[in-house]
Amino acid sequence: MPQFIGLLRGINVGGHNKIKMDALAAIFESEGLSDVRTYIQSGNVVFNAKATGAAKLAQGIEDAIEKAAGFRPAVILRKVDEWKGVIERAPFVARKDFDPKKSAVFFLAAAPAPDAAEKLRAFDKLPEEIVPNGQELYVYYPNGMGRSKLQLPNLEKAVGCAGTARNWNTVLKLREMAEPDSAK
Repeated sequence: MPQFIGLLRGINVGGHNKIKMDALAAIFESEGLSDVRTYIQSGNVVFNAKATGAAKLAQGIEDAIEKAAGFRPAVILRKVDEWKGVIERAPFVARKDFDPKKSAVFFLAAAPAPDAAEKLRAFDKLPEEIVPNGQELYVYYPNGMGRSKLQLPNLEKAVGCAGTARNWNTVLKLREMAEPDSAK
């Protein structure tokens, strides 16, 4: 049975789209998903599914959340093998001054628009580094994420699709939850 990592966009942020993680897990289970585990309050879910089609599965989860909670967050899914690839392709971790607190991955809901690379160059004047790779954008924040002027809506506009970000420590923790032996 395929194992997925699900990322919900914009829940429990600033008092909006609030949902408790036990309620979220129950929604996932009501969709026939199994071994559902959540991580922190920002909508990170590891689960097993009989279905393998991520787009249809994400839509079903979005529908179920909307029905149960009254709002519809974007749900971005990656199979565990895809998640491992995200970690393996990370461009910043080999740096001797790498700080995981200053690194994030933006997970895109779809492939970026054909002109995304050109539009992302508009951010070259910022101190952040952006490295696109498939359906992910790797971003390094030399001055920290909290001080950045790089906003998710601007990135979404540049790539032409929705996305959600997770810091590097969360990326690694979700892999560990999916594959407990990976932490060793």
